[in-house]
Amino acid sequence: MKPVACIADLKAIARRRVPRMFYDYVDGGSWTEQTYRANSMDFDTIRLRQRVAVNVSARDLSTAMVGMAASMPVAIAPTGLTGMVHADGEILAARAAERFGIPFTLSTVSICSLEDVARSVSSPIWFQLYVMRDRGFVEKLIARARAAECSALVVTLDLQMVGQRHKDIYNGLSSPPKPTLRNLANLATKPRWCLGMLGTKRRGFGNLIGHVEGLGDTVSLAKWTDSQFDPSLDWDDIRRIRDLWPGKLILKGVLDPEDAAFAVQCGADAIIVSNHGGRQLDGALSSIAALPDIVAAVGQKTEVHLDGGIRSGQDVFKAVALGAQGTYIGRSMLYGLGAFGEAGVTKALEIIRKELFTTMGLCGVTRIDDIGRDHLIFPKPIG
Repeated sequence: MKPVACIADLKAIARRRVPRMFYDYVDGGSWTEQTYRANSMDFDTIRLRQRVAVNVSARDLSTAMVGMAASMPVAIAPTGLTGMVHADGEILAARAAERFGIPFTLSTVSICSLEDVARSVSSPIWFQLYVMRDRGFVEKLIARARAAECSALVVTLDLQMVGQRHKDIYNGLSSPPKPTLRNLANLATKPRWCLGMLGTKRRGFGNLIGHVEGLGDTVSLAKWTDSQFDPSLDWDDIRRIRDLWPGKLILKGVLDPEDAAFAVQCGADAIIVSNHGGRQLDGALSSIAALPDIVAAVGQKTEVHLDGGIRSGQDVFKAVALGAQGTYIGRSMLYGLGAFGEAGVTKALEIIRKELFTTMGLCGVTRIDDIGRDHLIFPKPIG
């Protein structure tokens, strides 16, 4: 096997090792996947300003996100079904993040439960909340996050309904996989994944099964979940959550400056510029394209973070230069997890850290706080 040098190498290995339906769940977007592709491609339109003869022997990547120390301006994003990419995936990713000194965010639709993941690490985790129709259950989730001593609540705003994801429909996505001939044939080619799953009891949605009355199997869970996405979600709901949650509140899924202003009015400690990884509104702006206007609108009033398209340390540098005070990796982490489990998550973080460290040096920067728009170039067509 050739050495792993970049996130793309981890992606290639994960594609071989993860069952098709779960790999496609990770590596796909809604409808034509235009926005999913733009999240990465729009980073490529931004150039870096190289500087020379600057003493960069003492570079420091450390920073803070919502007042919490981070070894670099990167957090692990909330990703659903992580425990189906690799057995006990959320626990493994949380451990890797803790060792690295960065925040880990657990999804509402994780395989490992909030309590299991919180017990697996000594540092507080962050918890991501979907606001469902069953507001009583939402309040229970918030109470559980408080009991687990989560240090931040990340409320996702852009899933009032599910964007159509063609790959998931074609694959008949379910957790655990249905024992169809097609699935069994694919699983036969993934022995590492199968052995891992045989060694764990965590194969359903740990935050839901056992906590919602009447949910005991995949079929009943799927029906309940499909009925819970709530198109009536509004800013009054967010204000009520702000009243219920005493810790740091982060609002995820903001792409418009007007919505960013509403988020500030609701008491958000940070907002995450995000289009749900291109999995919701196809044709929406990429996260990096939306970032500058949102920073201009609210960057002095709350922290602005970015999620979507981060595949390298150079991407982190560009996002910070455009005003992001933190970034999130979802797919990059999942590629590492699918490739090598906990060691793969660590490898993904090491790659991004090394690339960021080198990029800072070649751009003549020694501190994260010194990275700014003047370190970027937006080239015009030649000729």
